[in-house]
Amino acid sequence: MSKQLFVLSPDDVYFPDPINSMEDPEGLLAIGGDLSTTRLLQAYQQAIFPWFSEGEPILWWSPIERAVINPAQVRISKSMAKFIRHTSLTVTINHAFTEVINACAIPRKTQAETWISPAIKNAYKKLHKIGAAHSVEVWDKEILVGGLYGVNIGSVFCGESMFHQQTNASKLAFIALCQHFSRYQGQIIDCQMMTPHLESLGVVANTRDDFIEQLTQYKNSITAKSCWDKQKITLL
Repeated sequence: MSKQLFVLSPDDVYFPDPINSMEDPEGLLAIGGDLSTTRLLQAYQQAIFPWFSEGEPILWWSPIERAVINPAQVRISKSMAKFIRHTSLTVTINHAFTEVINACAIPRKTQAETWISPAIKNAYKKLHKIGAAHSVEVWDKEILVGGLYGVNIGSVFCGESMFHQQTNASKLAFIALCQHFSRYQGQIIDCQMMTPHLESLGVVANTRDDFIEQLTQYKNSITAKSCWDKQKITLL
C-alpha cells in the first residue's frame, strides 16, 4: 500500500512518525506548517528537517538512511593534519552566524538555486537568537573563508550546511566542530545525507531507526552552556 503525504496543521506542531515517510521521493514525510522555532525544535527532536526550494511549500523530510558521526571519531588525513599544523587560518564559534548562513545560501557552481531561502535564513536566525542554532567560522585574518551552522539538541548537533571560499576551509570547520563538541561530551553529529566529502571525514551511513534511537537517548542530555559561548577553537 502506497504511503500518503501528511499535511501539517498551522494550529499545532504535531509531526507524524518518521516511519511513515514516503518511498518516492524517498524520505518526504509532510508538507505545510510553518518555520516557527517551536515547530523546528519539535522536528529536530524527531529526526525530521525542512528542505525545500524558494516558491515551494514547506517540505519535511526524514530519510531512511542518515549520515552521522561520533565527533570523537572524526577522520583527519595526513595531508589535512599537515595543513592544520601549518595553516594561519583561525576558527571561532558563534562570532558570525548571519554571515555564515548567508554564505551557505550562495548557490554552488553546479547549482542554479539554493534551498536556503530568506524564510529559512530568518527562521534559523531566530533559533540562533534563543541559543538553539550555532555557527563555526573559519577566518583568514578578518575575512570569513569557511564555516558551517546547525542546531543543537541535547548532546546531538544537527548540521545544516557548510561553505568554503578557500581550500580545506569547510573541512577545518567540521574537524574543529567535532573536536570541540567531543570535549563537551557531544555524542552524535547528524549530517543528514551522505556525500563523498563527509565520508572522507569519517561520517558513516546509519539507519533512520538507529539514529532515532540515538536521538532519543541523547536529546535530553545537558550540554554545558559554555560549549556555545563565543570563543576561538584550538585544533589538536
